[in-house]
Amino acid sequence: MPMTVENVYTPSIVKASRGATIQEAARLMRQHHVGALIVTDEGLDRDKPVGIVTDRDLVLSALAEGLPLDTRLEQVMTQALATVLRTDPLRQALEVMRTRGVRRLAVAEPGGELAGFLSLDDVVDQLAGEVAELHGLLGNELAREIAQRPSAPA
Repeated sequence: MPMTVENVYTPSIVKASRGATIQEAARLMRQHHVGALIVTDEGLDRDKPVGIVTDRDLVLSALAEGLPLDTRLEQVMTQALATVLRTDPLRQALEVMRTRGVRRLAVAEPGGELAGFLSLDDVVDQLAGEVAELHGLLGNELAREIAQRPSAPA
């Protein structure tokens, strides 16, 4: 059975309004130890996502351009939020990352509500764990063989 986004994603979302400043966004990222925020609308439906801002956006679109710290997120955010469903195959999510040129995706429930984030780091951590398990299996196999068949005298 193919691995799905659900097996890997981070089920937490840190949000900021489009009117928040880049300094407030940086503080939120530091406080929550995240590299991206979902930017929401300031209207009645404050949970409606309108974009994403990443730590890289803050550096390349704000600091490198000399924008003041009170610059609003709506000026530096990416409006086209790349999204996958929690139930999508992980391979499909990686293809979206590749074609969109992004390292993070919003993860949605089948009904459309946001469920969390999927980052390339999440995928690498998952795969590294699986490779470590395979390495352990190989080591156990060798130890079993040595225990069953001691070396012959030379």
